[in-house]
Amino acid sequence: NIPATASGLPEGVHKGPQLPDGSYQVSATGPVYRGPGAPATGPRHHYMFEVYALDTKLDVQPTADAFETRANVLKAMQGHILGKAVYGGLFRRPQ
Repeated sequence: NIPATASGLPEGVHKGPQLPDGSYQVSATGPVYRGPGAPATGPRHHYMFEVYALDTKLDVQPTADAFETRANVLKAMQGHILGKAVYGGLFRRPQ
């Protein structure tokens, strides 16, 4: 639920599930965005960010399981998607 008026995503937001604008941050390890975490050795990790434009605000609360939360969000989005963008990147921590 990033507001339609948002023109960017700020750095350094507080840790916790709900942000002041009403949006949520969730990762596979808890209620916080961690960013890329690939090690310095080995292959680069692939990261995919999916952004959807919806015609409604969703009322889906995060669960203890990030994968369940994702499934709930995708289900709630059905019939409300106006557009979608995917941004992919590769990352490996500098040595």
